[in-house]
Amino acid sequence: MDDGDEPGRLVDKLDLSAWVRLLTGDDTWHTAAEPAVGLRRMVFSDGPAGVRGPGWDETSTAAVLPSASALGALWDEDRAYGLGVLLGEEARRKGVDVLLAPTLNLHRSPLAGRHFECCAEDPLLAGRTGAALVRGIQSRGVAATAKHYVANDSETERLTLDARVDERVLRELYLAPFEAAVRAGVWLVMSAYNRVNGASMSESSLLCEPLKGEWGFDGVVVSDWGAGRSTVPAGRAGQDLLMPGPEGPWGAALVDAVERGLVPAEAVRDKARRLLRLAARVGALAPEGREGPGASADPEAPEGPGTPAGLVTPVAQVAQVAQVAQVAPVAPVTPMTPVTPVTPVTPVARATPVAPVIPDVLTARKSPALPVRPVVVGAGQPPIAGQPLAGSPAEARCEPGPETLAVPAPEASEEPVSGALAEPRPEVLAGAGCGRSVHAVAPADAAGRETRGRAVLREAAAASSVLLENRGALPLDPAALATLAVIGAHAADPRVQGGGSSEVFPREVVTPLAGLRDALPPGVRVVYEPGPPPEGTGGPAPLGLRHARDPETGAPGVRLRVLDASGAVLHHAHQPSGRVLEPELPPGAHSVELAAVLHPDVTGPWTLGLGGFGALRLTVDGAAVLAGEYPPRTDDPAVVHVRPPQHTARVHLTAGRPARVVARRRLAPGTGRATVLTAAPPGPDPAQALAAAVAAARGADAAVVVVGTTEGAESEGHDRRTLRLPSPQDRLVREVVRANPRTVVVVNAGGPVELPWRTRPGAVLLTWFPGQEAGAALSDVLLGRTEPGGRLPTTWPAALADAPVRTTRPTAGVLPYEEGLHIGHRAWLRAGRAPAYWFGHGLGYTTWAYERLGPPEPAPGGYEIPVELRNTGARAGREVVQVYLARPDSAVDRPVRWLAGWAAVRAGAGERVTAYVRIDARALRHWCPAEGGWTAEPGRFTLLAGRSAGDLPLRGALEV
Repeated sequence: MDDGDEPGRLVDKLDLSAWVRLLTGDDTWHTAAEPAVGLRRMVFSDGPAGVRGPGWDETSTAAVLPSASALGALWDEDRAYGLGVLLGEEARRKGVDVLLAPTLNLHRSPLAGRHFECCAEDPLLAGRTGAALVRGIQSRGVAATAKHYVANDSETERLTLDARVDERVLRELYLAPFEAAVRAGVWLVMSAYNRVNGASMSESSLLCEPLKGEWGFDGVVVSDWGAGRSTVPAGRAGQDLLMPGPEGPWGAALVDAVERGLVPAEAVRDKARRLLRLAARVGALAPEGREGPGASADPEAPEGPGTPAGLVTPVAQVAQVAQVAQVAPVAPVTPMTPVTPVTPVTPVARATPVAPVIPDVLTARKSPALPVRPVVVGAGQPPIAGQPLAGSPAEARCEPGPETLAVPAPEASEEPVSGALAEPRPEVLAGAGCGRSVHAVAPADAAGRETRGRAVLREAAAASSVLLENRGALPLDPAALATLAVIGAHAADPRVQGGGSSEVFPREVVTPLAGLRDALPPGVRVVYEPGPPPEGTGGPAPLGLRHARDPETGAPGVRLRVLDASGAVLHHAHQPSGRVLEPELPPGAHSVELAAVLHPDVTGPWTLGLGGFGALRLTVDGAAVLAGEYPPRTDDPAVVHVRPPQHTARVHLTAGRPARVVARRRLAPGTGRATVLTAAPPGPDPAQALAAAVAAARGADAAVVVVGTTEGAESEGHDRRTLRLPSPQDRLVREVVRANPRTVVVVNAGGPVELPWRTRPGAVLLTWFPGQEAGAALSDVLLGRTEPGGRLPTTWPAALADAPVRTTRPTAGVLPYEEGLHIGHRAWLRAGRAPAYWFGHGLGYTTWAYERLGPPEPAPGGYEIPVELRNTGARAGREVVQVYLARPDSAVDRPVRWLAGWAAVRAGAGERVTAYVRIDARALRHWCPAEGGWTAEPGRFTLLAGRSAGDLPLRGALEV
């Protein structure tokens, strides 16, 4: 037994069989309980768009955050930390212990289907954003999960592909964000489906080194769902927990492997101890000698830290956690040759007034890495890529002391967009020290909490919006508008999140059309025209509240029935829509049926669809319109369980004449249970719809056109094949701009899309997948209530053919990362090409002049680079000052330049401000496989400062 190690003491109360029982899930979303040590089941939930909770239940709504690509566009760790706090509180409200977020893979190719779920193309930006989210989530006693470890950067053959990645490339790019998360104290890391250099990630040596050894990760390595495929190789590796369960390759087979000496018993003990340490951190262990929620093995007993009332659990209801042993120190890296600063420009006087960096987001106590002048890394702990200069790793893990949530008043030049957002003070649990960070928030009014949360999401969506082009069209002046034309299908039905396992069910979505109508004064007439519908939508939408009625109750929605082989009803329930992904399956379940009375409001050919696998049958008023066997073509869980393909039929329906629609699928092994009933009315004539949109634009003082990707693109489970917007949206934009040059084009996409018309509109604004407050945030930006604060976290090509790194498709199962270190802006610079928009690009509502780059100032663990700039515009604004490094004469392969640090500043009109940009010493080092460590190449490094990777007017130097 480990002296002073409570998880070690508890694990030694259990035998081998009990250890192994803990290491496979109890079901899809829960771990196993163990009453002998007071352990209750722990509850897992997908992320990072929000906290869905265990299962796929449309009635369990959740806050929907902007996509991870939007969070990367913030370049703001304070705000990311605040969003992490919101996720943590949502998890506690839903009784969730472990949130499967953030995703820390990189934007290697613009075609990656899950691009929207990752923060950035750059490891430093991805790492710092991810680390801030981790700290925010875990400040609420909820475990964050850094996923998907590692090189899981595309979807094609993702379950089996073998990513061939050089050791140096792994260290400097793909492992770096995970290293930052570990340094931030993350409690779980998820091993990916794919292989890396021949080894499946659940069996990879990378789980031990560098993760658990060099980095000192003391948490749990959980498999992606179904990614654990072996008994002995995974058992011997650093894999700790296989999900889901209870079936899997461990269980009795792992017990047998230990008894036969194929897997060391100590390896299994360590896995169980890590699981108990996690349980202590999230409050899943009852205090010894006292009964409590943690001691119950009753599956009906309350689990997790949530309460049915929808509030964060009061302090009295949370089990006091056990003391957790400290992590072993991280192995030191190769010392770097001291750097002598070279003064390249006229020094900036230290006494120059600096405008304070005032955060404008609902945050709990500031992320430890984010004061105006951050504290540098403590002695004896080397800084790492992806982590800002901050407190020591131990300090970064610990969140002691009370935390408060507050938002300062908006600047005088900007109207407030929300009311008071002060959060009730969290009470810190007795004994919750470093590594355990368990907090509970005193109960508050549920409506008030929802209002505050919505304000946070609204502000984040606005802050992440990237103004790509502006030729004086923005901001719009409501006083100068008599009529505003709002055009595009996405204006009334935006994509607020990407597809796949990260999806959640919002309680409400503010559409762009609704947001603008609510924000504009009554005297402004808003005219809406959808234009021609975009192609490639992936099929009709699920039959829902507008057209469907439950045939048994008459309530809006559909009727779910689960039948046995004779047709007897085993289970039935009302459903809000025809998308039922996890119906309850009692013993003897044979088929799933969805029935609805469809009330058509348009006469013509309706498209009805049924999504699922196996034997499918769809009837309308008793007549079969679709029947057949549809076997799965893939075992990808995102396809089988979340978005099964639709099979459709055309049926003529008459407005005002109801029709009974019944969809049925037979259950079979390997086909899942997801069943989706869809319906779409006949679409408008495309030519007429285009003409109506153009006429509306021509008759308005200004036009807002919202375009974007559709449900058929940007989803887990498949990569994109093109970056073009679904047709005919490009034509719609061109025609509307021709009719009214004062047109603002809003792009609703999670990743890069081609914008061949980008130089023609009055403005182009990128809103990503903006979350549930999409329209409210958009109105704030368009009307100038707040500045579009985003900067691109990824480089946007003008055309896919221009992108230097495109491939996502393995050849014979192998995907070589042949580009090495050169992805994103690094690849564009190496190729000597100019993209449509550089990494870091983003305009505001003011202008800036970069005036001086001061001499580098050595600081413990790195350097501080002063950059002086001036607000040359007519209103206050925020600027993200970026510093890059270059080494043209290097003896080792390097990017042309690479991001080394950034800082955001604010200044009023005409004011000067000095940004102090922190650079880790790691930014000057490279990984040397021969030495097995980080090393620095002597000589001069060039410093470049500016507003994007392609706009760097200031130069300096560092001498190593």
